[in-house]
Amino acid sequence: MTTVFITGGHSGIGLECSRQLALRGINLVLAGRSAARMQAVADELRTLGGITVTTVELDTSSLASVRAAATTCASHIERGEMEPLRALICNAGGRFDGEISYSVDGYELTFATNCLGHFLLVELLLPTIAADGRIVFTASGTHDPDTADGRLAGAAVEPDAISLVTDGKNGAKPLSAGKRYSTSKLCTVMYAYETARRLGRSGSAIAAIAYDPGSVPDTGFLRDMPRAVQWLSKTKLFRWTSKRLGVTTSTVAFSGAALADLATDEHYATASGEYFQAREGQLSAVRSSTTSYDHQRALTLWNDSMQLVGLLPHERPAELH
Repeated sequence: MTTVFITGGHSGIGLECSRQLALRGINLVLAGRSAARMQAVADELRTLGGITVTTVELDTSSLASVRAAATTCASHIERGEMEPLRALICNAGGRFDGEISYSVDGYELTFATNCLGHFLLVELLLPTIAADGRIVFTASGTHDPDTADGRLAGAAVEPDAISLVTDGKNGAKPLSAGKRYSTSKLCTVMYAYETARRLGRSGSAIAAIAYDPGSVPDTGFLRDMPRAVQWLSKTKLFRWTSKRLGVTTSTVAFSGAALADLATDEHYATASGEYFQAREGQLSAVRSSTTSYDHQRALTLWNDSMQLVGLLPHERPAELH
């Protein structure tokens, strides 16, 4: 049997991905903040696919929580209770509207949740991934300011980790919620590409892939927005308008299945360093933003992220350094 570790696999696109993987007979590790919600989903998935489902509490905004979850997973594998991971899916994330807030580590919450937590998780779990495994980063088309997705969300700013974690501090005017989100997704794409480059230089066959699931309003993603906006996002008018504006739209069913394919289908075994997008029932490799391909910016982002998560020497996998 094969095991896949997924963050946020108990809701939205992640839940649909988990269901698809369960139907394929793949064991799962569900990692998320709500133990009760994960347990209910785990029971469903066990019945659906006759698989083993392990739940691990994980809040990606907390570095201590990430370390604890990674230690738990690694211990299961070391004791032979779980196979090496076939894939690590970095799927959890969010947009935080309203007044700017900060993580328990003192970092701006969007960047902490969407970026630093997964950056650290990949570093810690890489030794547990099978030799031909995959790492899939759920990104977003909003990262590209030259697209309708990016323009509507708020154009991404410079992917400077130090500035992003301190956004709004010391009396400075914070970025809008949209810009914080789109920039975090730009950084996610850059993490995927830099991970792929480092794995490639080391001779590893592990693939690192970036994925845009498209705009899927019925996932609950807009739960922090006013109720009127949440209601409007689920109407046919909203979907029609989004398509006319050029927004990348998809459905929960298709985007979740596409995420499962990227993580396990042999067709994507050699797709390391690519960016895939779900759009109107099609999954295609497309170009990401111009900035996302900047190697020097990616290197700076990587090094600053290493500093921010406080990675210790023994925590650094040889493949990525």
